[in-house]
Amino acid sequence: MNPVITPAARADIAELRQLYYAVYGPHYPVALGTDPAEMARLIADPHSLWLVGRCPDSGAVTASAAIHGEAGSRIGRLEGIAVHPEHRSGGLAAALTEELCTRMLDSGRLDSVYATVRTVSAGPQRVVARNGFRPLGILPNAVDLSSRESLALYARHSAGVLDRRMPVAEVPAPLLPLLRTAEGALGIRYPGVRAAAAPSAPATPGAPPVTAPTAPEAAMRLEVIEAPAFVRRRFRDHFPGAEGWFYPLHTPNVLLTPEDGRFEVYAYLNRAGGYCSLLTAHPDPAAAAAHLEPVTRALARAGAGYVEALVPLAHQEALAAFLAQGFVAGALYPAMRADGDGFHDYVVLSRSTERIDFRGVAVEPPLQPYLDCYVSAWASTHLPTPPEVAR
Repeated sequence: MNPVITPAARADIAELRQLYYAVYGPHYPVALGTDPAEMARLIADPHSLWLVGRCPDSGAVTASAAIHGEAGSRIGRLEGIAVHPEHRSGGLAAALTEELCTRMLDSGRLDSVYATVRTVSAGPQRVVARNGFRPLGILPNAVDLSSRESLALYARHSAGVLDRRMPVAEVPAPLLPLLRTAEGALGIRYPGVRAAAAPSAPATPGAPPVTAPTAPEAAMRLEVIEAPAFVRRRFRDHFPGAEGWFYPLHTPNVLLTPEDGRFEVYAYLNRAGGYCSLLTAHPDPAAAAAHLEPVTRALARAGAGYVEALVPLAHQEALAAFLAQGFVAGALYPAMRADGDGFHDYVVLSRSTERIDFRGVAVEPPLQPYLDCYVSAWASTHLPTPPEVAR
């Protein structure tokens, strides 16, 4: 029996919360299925679309999924895919996903839609793959759902978007294997890209060069300000437009700063999921690039076992700074940000303070090269070389 697919309504919120509890239990860290006020805002958001599948006979909600967008951005996030355990194996997840993409992506409203899918089973990867999403990488230890889970990053682009990517001539050498992996997985090309020399100049005129922290700097204590409304106001004062920062669908709720206030780091911290996204820094991202170690340590004390950053592929200095502080590139998002008639590629770098264990991960064949690439990159970053072992 074919489901009836309709937009979610405020009257569905109580039933939707029951659905997400039935699917994910009490540990689902996303407001979409747990916070009635946030759910009501998403339902009313003109830049987003939330669809539900209903039983044709009773009208009961049996499945749910949404594409979350935002004003001024042409990228969306597929999230909250849930099918009631009693209604699985009927294609509900695929039907909802395809309808969402038809209305939001194929219609031209968005340039791309991404999804982070669980890897505890192959099912979520198959759902998005059947709907035209392709793998972009692996996010190890990305979320705490009763235990640490790794996520896979997938995306689907509008026609022609990938053909308008802006070329990059050089990248830090550790990123070259990830680029080659993306070429094979996505059918895109990075012709002539070479390994960049170690950065010696600041990324922005007048900014200090990006260097590794000295011992006193590494021991720096940072104040962590968790006052979401204050952080948002201060963030908007410093960044009234999109220049200087880009992290779609993330609003900072945490500010980190040393006692002298010489820089401010803005981040989104999700305590329920145990993860954090670094968004930007003031007066310039380079101002905090040399202090990634104390920043990561402070966030770990605040409950973030996983910290990630989204960095333009063309920003060699910032990429080198993260790599030097133990961050590992796990995913590449091509054509993520529009800029005039072209699009910029971005790299997802992450660092986990908890042990990464891939033994329970279910990986579909298209995703396997990314997992292999990450394992090799992690080993190169964190395991001693033979000469070091000999010493």
